[in-house]
Amino acid sequence: MVDNRFDPRPMTLQGNLVRLEPLTLDHAAGLLDIAQDESIWQFFLMDAPRVIAEAEEWIKGRLSDQEAGHRLPFAVISLADGKFAGSTGYAEINRTNRTIAIASWYGIEYQRTGVNTECKYILLKHAFEEMGAYRVSLNVDVKNMRSRRAVERIGGVQEGLLRKQRIRKDGTHRDTVIYGFTDDDWPKTKERLEGFMRR
Repeated sequence: MVDNRFDPRPMTLQGNLVRLEPLTLDHAAGLLDIAQDESIWQFFLMDAPRVIAEAEEWIKGRLSDQEAGHRLPFAVISLADGKFAGSTGYAEINRTNRTIAIASWYGIEYQRTGVNTECKYILLKHAFEEMGAYRVSLNVDVKNMRSRRAVERIGGVQEGLLRKQRIRKDGTHRDTVIYGFTDDDWPKTKERLEGFMRR
């Protein structure tokens, strides 16, 4: 029997620290404001956008993937100051097998603030409880130790390593660590995340 719930579409999701709203070109100026630190883009194929047109091009790429059915991007809006704090969302959407990935980045001032934890909680909760996902993955550059530690902290299970999975912008080969959560893992992961958010 087909589960028609598993069909990610643009929506707004809200927590205590952030609001996740559909990414649009209207977010380009906010994105440009917080995206100037090159360290944010260290593990991306692109460099930090320096002008509004480059911020718009990044958004257009995400929206093109959305149109093709592969991605559902959100703007992360900080409720404390109303500003664009980064972008997160679903990727690698597989409707047949009800699996999905989460991809994210945040401005420097919003890192280590609870924003990332709440975004992961909101997206995992929606995927498992509202859409009926069987599996959610996070794919991380093997050298990105900050992100790897963050995923492991919330209970992500390291499932494997894709060797030479892509070429980095500096021409070196990237190995990608695959972390996963399943619907069976979700109750314990949910409890862990809610514990972090109460602190």
